[in-house]
Amino acid sequence: MPRIVAVAATAALLAACGAPSGEAQPRSPQASASVETRPPNAARQSPAFAGQTRAPRAISGVAFRTVTVSEGLEHPWGMAFLPDGGLLVSERPGRLRIVGVDGALSAPIAGLPAVDARDQGGLLGLTIDPAFADNRLVYWSFAERGVDGLTNTAVARGKLVTGPSGAYRLEGVQVIFRQKPSMDSTKHYGGRLVFGRDGMLFVALGERSIVAGRMQAQRMDGLLGKVARIRPDGTVPPDNPFVGKPGVRPEIFSLGHRNIQAAAINPRTGELWEVEHGARGGDEVNVVRAGRDYGWPTITYGEDYSGQPIGQGITAKAGMEQPVYYWDPVIAPSGMTFYEGDLSPAWKGSLFVGGLAGKHLVRLTLDGDRVSGEERLLVDLGERIRDVIQGPDGALYVATDADKGRILKLIPAA
Repeated sequence: MPRIVAVAATAALLAACGAPSGEAQPRSPQASASVETRPPNAARQSPAFAGQTRAPRAISGVAFRTVTVSEGLEHPWGMAFLPDGGLLVSERPGRLRIVGVDGALSAPIAGLPAVDARDQGGLLGLTIDPAFADNRLVYWSFAERGVDGLTNTAVARGKLVTGPSGAYRLEGVQVIFRQKPSMDSTKHYGGRLVFGRDGMLFVALGERSIVAGRMQAQRMDGLLGKVARIRPDGTVPPDNPFVGKPGVRPEIFSLGHRNIQAAAINPRTGELWEVEHGARGGDEVNVVRAGRDYGWPTITYGEDYSGQPIGQGITAKAGMEQPVYYWDPVIAPSGMTFYEGDLSPAWKGSLFVGGLAGKHLVRLTLDGDRVSGEERLLVDLGERIRDVIQGPDGALYVATDADKGRILKLIPAA
């Protein structure tokens, strides 16, 4: 059964984000100092517009309890709710499980193909078909290793069924997408999967980290550093922006990405948003639009791990998109959700992003496509946040990234 592991009252939340706990705090973001107090890695760089980084501190004043729904998961990576209330969870070593409504953890679901779980690889993002109630189809991404030893991001789907003994398995499993070219790398797989309102599947991909991959984020004959858009069966929609162009992969929806670790549809606009890792600085939030170039590695905020500029060290160029928001230093964002629930009305319209290196949950307040404020929650938890989603009950659910990871639920304090 779920158990309460922490209580975050309003005063504790305010103290955690640096606000005086003994004073009444307004609910709206204020024109005050940013929640980020560390110096930037790229101190000579300037944002393209006000509020693009280090937005004013936002204080919602929401008091909530943190409840453990399930524990003992090994590096949980992605989550998706099923119509019956069960929670489908991927574990990076290569297991897929269901957390029941009572918190019980199922045995690993049978039928998955082998994954390459070295380093950043493994079983990654997942989602269910929009028509899951009728077709029972589950989609997941994973790191795949070929007979040549090279690796790529792949997407598979299968039908979730229950056997006579009650054990879950996947039937009719087929790989519907493979990122090409494959690379000699175990990093930057990307892997988040999101269905658009039109039923097409977005596949968020990394550029595999190594220089040979990094440079391909701008190339159109491969799928490194791209957002791909495919039909549920893996075929290419005819309205993709580069269909029919010679030498261009027709799956490409957008280009110039580094390592996308989160993606979600904005429920108010229907547009895809994504969050990707920078190097030393330059974690980005982007609104993904058809045919757009998001710049990597030509333009970027932050600097290389060596402390040297990336490329020419420029942050803007004609024809390349600016991020909606960026962090420098990084928080290593992973997982995101737009909150539209009624359980915590003061959070409505906010964008929540998990932090791995930051070990906190970020709440961004939005004014259209601009970030107007930033709040950091779960600071005292001290755990890496890998994913965050809104549940059908209106609560936020987060997955912590650890050998013994947990699924936590945030509910209003009694």
